Amino acid sequence: MLRSLHLFLKNKNYYFLYNYRNSHVHSNRIGILGAPFSKGQNKDGVDRAPDALRHYGLINQLQELGLDVKDYGNLRFEDYSDSSKNGNVSVGAACYKLAEAVKKVLLERSKCITLGGDHSLGIGTVHGHAQVHDVCVLWIDAHPDINTSHTSPSGHVHGMSCSFLIKELKKYKNFLPGFEWLQPCVKRSNIAYIGLRDIDPPEKFILTKEEILHFTMRDIDKLGVFEVTNRALEAINPTGKLSLHVSFDIDSIDKMLTPSTGTPVIGGLTVREALSIAEEISSLEFFRGLDLVEINPILGSKEQIENTINVGLLVLKTFLGYSRHGSIPKIIQEIPAS
Repeated sequence: MLRSLHLFLKNKNYYFLYNYRNSHVHSNRIGILGAPFSKGQNKDGVDRAPDALRHYGLINQLQELGLDVKDYGNLRFEDYSDSSKNGNVSVGAACYKLAEAVKKVLLERSKCITLGGDHSLGIGTVHGHAQVHDVCVLWIDAHPDINTSHTSPSGHVHGMSCSFLIKELKKYKNFLPGFEWLQPCVKRSNIAYIGLRDIDPPEKFILTKEEILHFTMRDIDKLGVFEVTNRALEAINPTGKLSLHVSFDIDSIDKMLTPSTGTPVIGGLTVREALSIAEEISSLEFFRGLDLVEINPILGSKEQIENTINVGLLVLKTFLGYSRHGSIPKIIQEIPAS
């Protein structure tokens, strides 16, 4: 069976992934960073997600996987007297602080896991990661978050994050007060999207004109989630020399399954598809950064909130090594015969 898998991956041009999964033992030193921030959008509650995830057992569940977990706690964000539209000065300051924190974690640990918070925080996490390693990005989301400050219909930064990160988009003179510190840090060839299904017309224009790789739910229906995931990884990191940052928005999953989020969209990933993506990535040595964002633990009924949080926990721990194949705990050396 392993020989068949080896040949399949080699024939599909995914041989580099096979090598990286089988010739490295990934480090288990994980840093958890809470980013309770909500000003990149307009709904209260998303800032409560880091504590909600911990309350539902995040740290214990990761430790049970045999991971060496250090919880860095929650960042404290300044409450600026901000007269800018949509509080953009506050968002920019928060992203800067987060970038510095992610940088610190990655200098001390093998992986940085950031608990959002809204998806504007992806600006900070990716930028912080890029200060330590040359980076590639997999953005898993219902939305491409690539509106510029000139095209955004809402003006909310959580829908513009990628336009600030991609180097080739600098020509669009994208600017918001509070982001003077930011320099784009990702090449367009080193970012890909999975799960898109709600794309604004200007976003589609940018994605097409700039030839940014993006897989919609239609593509997943047609090709399958395994094929899409491996095509994306091979495209953004063909040599395996870049450090992978995964930014996972809970709204990438169908809203019937994870309704407690600010911008839910029907027709998204199933939980099985999300776990398949996570399993494909979890063993990659070059996977070093993960965001889990946009869970809102005050939206919906108690059951909806619990379902959303529990799915988020399951996806997160699958990215970090939990497998539906099962595993053998180290304490089990043999099965008693009597």
